[in-house]
Amino acid sequence: MTHTPAPRPGVKGLIFDEPVLFDLGSPGRTAYSLPSSPIPEVETETLLPPDEIRGAIDHLPELTELDVVRHFTRLSQWNFSIDGNFYPLGSCTMKYNPRLNEDMARLPGFALHHPYTPEALSQGSLQLLFELQEYLKEISGMDAVSLQPAAGAHGEMTGMLVIKAWLESRGEQRRKVLMPDSAHGTNPASSALCGYEVVQIPSDAEGLIALDKLKELMDEDTAAIMLTNPNTLGMFEKNILEITETVHSRGGLVYCDGANLNALMGMCKVGATGVDVLHFNLHKTFSTPHGGGGPGAGPVGVKDFLEPFLPVPHIEHKDGQYHCNYDQPESIGKVRTFYGNFGVLLRAYTFIRTLGPDGIREACESAVLSANYIKAKLKDDYHLPYPGPSLHECVFNDKQQLKHGVKTLDIAKMLIDHGFHPPTVYFPLIVKGALMVEPTESESKETLDQFIEAMKAIAKEAEKNPENFHDAPYLPKVSRPDEARAARKPVLRWPGKTRN
Repeated sequence: MTHTPAPRPGVKGLIFDEPVLFDLGSPGRTAYSLPSSPIPEVETETLLPPDEIRGAIDHLPELTELDVVRHFTRLSQWNFSIDGNFYPLGSCTMKYNPRLNEDMARLPGFALHHPYTPEALSQGSLQLLFELQEYLKEISGMDAVSLQPAAGAHGEMTGMLVIKAWLESRGEQRRKVLMPDSAHGTNPASSALCGYEVVQIPSDAEGLIALDKLKELMDEDTAAIMLTNPNTLGMFEKNILEITETVHSRGGLVYCDGANLNALMGMCKVGATGVDVLHFNLHKTFSTPHGGGGPGAGPVGVKDFLEPFLPVPHIEHKDGQYHCNYDQPESIGKVRTFYGNFGVLLRAYTFIRTLGPDGIREACESAVLSANYIKAKLKDDYHLPYPGPSLHECVFNDKQQLKHGVKTLDIAKMLIDHGFHPPTVYFPLIVKGALMVEPTESESKETLDQFIEAMKAIAKEAEKNPENFHDAPYLPKVSRPDEARAARKPVLRWPGKTRN
């Protein structure tokens, strides 16, 4: 049976025919024109040693400026972006970044402000950073915040270094960190980098931390527990108060991965649940959607007894002036140059100021409502391994489709033909064949309904015509690349050429 995917906005823009640059242009074309110079020409060999001079390169394309501009403009239209369509990536929070945030980040007074400018001439930027610290403290219920870490995993490592420094200041050399099996993948790495042994805590039948196992594993050799709340199944750890009390009773600290803070902001203060350290993914919760390696910002919030150990400098407001306090003898030192990723911090500041307290709460409520709407609409079409209440994301799997020979990857590939980016697949690892969907608060009901319609159509096709999935997707230029092979053995040379 012929496969006929449903049309979606943006799909046709993904199927341009575009050759590589080596197949464009013709001999003699050039992309620049320089006036003749009064300075006499000198052979390169008279200026540089032979081993510093590159040899001639064959087969380089010869192109005009217009050839180059059109080529890369057409290629850019192959890219799937949040500006063009919906990203249902769970645990990544790919929400729309309001253009106002971009405008503010480009204001010359901020964009051109050199970080070595003296404090007396940096009062505007320092005030912004100080106020952002205060907003994050208010939203989270933490007592002190450092804006330095450059991303979520960097914030995790910073937070764990703070915990380690505090323990060592008390003469304690604890060796272990407890980690739920639903933890974000960077959590174990961050703990290991700080010298800790990672001990896994299994989830219970509800997808939450197994309290009996926690109590069994928690001892005086355990430095901390690293948990995510809501966890990677999108579920709130309803026993959080008992969890934190259990850890504290044995002298350990509680670290919370704040990557999913968009499900709590304005509704619940994490600091009130007994958490000692929390990192914020500003590039998730407070816009600047990340991807492709950055940019990001992962500030760390702590309770007051940990404040002396935060990275230096602390940005403070005293006697009507904003300044950087480096006089922190117990600090773990700097973890990032200057004050962190200032442009991302500025975008987050704008996002918070634009929404205000009521808007932040409404964004949280909308994110939770959107996820539960999708969950309710698709629960009969896809299996829910943990059907309990969700917050910002929901996790399905391919159990019902596997009966027809259709796997999670097949579903994700077919979704491309329906004009949607696939959701997160095969994560969290505790769900076999996972399909993790996070709509965020950015998307309209119409967009969610289109996504639901596409997922329902895929489920129906998997039942009636499973053979159609083996070659999906059909519309993109590249259908089924071997992702594992591409990562392990990338092709870095153009066939038949010597140029890298």
